[in-house]
Amino acid sequence: MMMKRSYNLLLIVFLLFGGFGAKASGYNAAKPGDSVYAIMKKVADWQWKKLETDGWKNPKTDWTNGVMYTGMMAWSKIARNDSYYKKLIDVGNSLNWKIGPDRHFADDYCIAQMYAQLYGIYKNPLYIADFKSMADSLVAAPHTEPLLWVNKIYLREWAWCDALYMGPAGLSNLSKVTGNPQYLNQACKLWWKTSDYLYDNNEHLFFRDSRYFTQKEKNGKKVFWSRGNGWVIAGLVNVLQTMPNTNANKTKLIKQYKELAQKIASLQQPDGTWHASLLDPESYPVKETSGTGLFCYALTWGINHNILPRKKYAPVVKRAWVALTSSVHPDGKLGYVQPIGASPEKVSFDDTEVYGVGAFLLAGSEMLKLNNTNNHH
Repeated sequence: MMMKRSYNLLLIVFLLFGGFGAKASGYNAAKPGDSVYAIMKKVADWQWKKLETDGWKNPKTDWTNGVMYTGMMAWSKIARNDSYYKKLIDVGNSLNWKIGPDRHFADDYCIAQMYAQLYGIYKNPLYIADFKSMADSLVAAPHTEPLLWVNKIYLREWAWCDALYMGPAGLSNLSKVTGNPQYLNQACKLWWKTSDYLYDNNEHLFFRDSRYFTQKEKNGKKVFWSRGNGWVIAGLVNVLQTMPNTNANKTKLIKQYKELAQKIASLQQPDGTWHASLLDPESYPVKETSGTGLFCYALTWGINHNILPRKKYAPVVKRAWVALTSSVHPDGKLGYVQPIGASPEKVSFDDTEVYGVGAFLLAGSEMLKLNNTNNHH
């Protein structure tokens, strides 16, 4: 307790004397002295208030919101009251716990990650009934089509790398809460199908979809999109953390996770972020928080689970977290979130999106654990 009090005292002194000097970049960011918990709360509260006052930009079943819910679930688990769970249950109730309209489209069942996690807490069968019926049909489907980006393949298969965040974790969470391994096994089968197609074994990065196989950036390098690879490694973490150690896929998935982690860490920019294009950061010189948030989350998770060496990766995630928190406006709005797209694009301090907030909250949830273990060492 004494240690905690002196820590809080230090924090007060730190805040009084201006923290790290947030105004260095010429704008007014959130106080860098905010604790991880305080800044997560500020960002989460800003987002809910925005939705409640201005309305929802996209349908509540849309992937953009689905990603936000995954971050809000991570925040709800550490928030000091149940009001955040209640907000998510209100969302589910308003949708009758249905997934999106295109039932085999991964974007339209990203929301199921929240449904399954809430079912794990509250045990209300309605929460997973609709998703479970879709998951049963997904398990029964043959999945023999090639993944070439034609004929709206994305409505039936995980033919683009973002799908590896949207789809698999809903299934792995469903396996966890129902005790039925077939959903997780199907998720792994489809993961490897997509990985075999989109993963570049030389670069240890994922192409967004087949259209990018031959495209080049201005500097002549291959096009590897920051947020796209963020979707993959964060999606991988979301599957791994629901996966029993006895599952035969786990070792292979961890091997891929480590390959991705090593490559991604090596591409971090001096400003602590990953720019929109991983191999051509100069063409997109501004930081980007959605990809950075996903990378920060996934790498910190690996440290916290003793999969990545702390000594090598802790400095990477700490730089990333400083960059993320310096992108928060004083009122809690998260900036520098690249708008919806499929490839690298320009971004500014005023650009925000709900999925960026989801990524930020996921990153914060792991940074909080990392800081707690640091205090105990």
